[in-house]
Amino acid sequence: MRVVLAEDLYLLRTGLEKLLAAHGFDVIESVDNGPALLRALVQRQPDVAVVDVRLPPTLTDEGLRAAIEARRQVPGLPVLVLSQYVEQLYARELLADRAGAVGYLLKDRVFNDDQFTDAIRTVARGGTVMDPEVVAKLLGRRSHDEPVTRLTAREREVLALMAEGRSNSAIAQRLAISEKAVGKHSTSIFAKLDLAPSEDDNRRVLAVLAYLNA
Repeated sequence: MRVVLAEDLYLLRTGLEKLLAAHGFDVIESVDNGPALLRALVQRQPDVAVVDVRLPPTLTDEGLRAAIEARRQVPGLPVLVLSQYVEQLYARELLADRAGAVGYLLKDRVFNDDQFTDAIRTVARGGTVMDPEVVAKLLGRRSHDEPVTRLTAREREVLALMAEGRSNSAIAQRLAISEKAVGKHSTSIFAKLDLAPSEDDNRRVLAVLAYLNA
């Protein structure tokens, strides 16, 4: 699997290169700034990009903006954001096209190799991977007159787990409820958010995240 890696810290970048290589990934290009990232993504069109948010020259949101621009030029280009920060505005924009193949992980919440590499493979296959803290921040920014406030506390829990990419079975196990109950909560969530329900877990997640972007 061909990977473009963007990370400005030398030690972390080289460490990620070695980790990815050890797990069978081919790091075709490794860059440390936004312009180089955009060029690599558009020209090389990797199977997946692993991107830090804050890259030179601005050290603000250069990496995320480069990834968004690359997906405009190469629709559906898989991008996994790996950052210390939740940049809410651009995270929403990254998710807005409903194309899938996106993820957002927080560096201090990646606890082992398997979690990280599984996330990369999920995004490369067109799936969505969201850290629960990222989901919580996106959910938390809704105003009081918006439809998400119609949800019950349990429905909000189900929605957050759904947005992490979990199946109904996994949600049921996490909340210690039946899978049938999860299905009922999901139906209610989609009705309240004016979103058509779907048995396709990835499309379901993307619909929720696209709504959060609105």
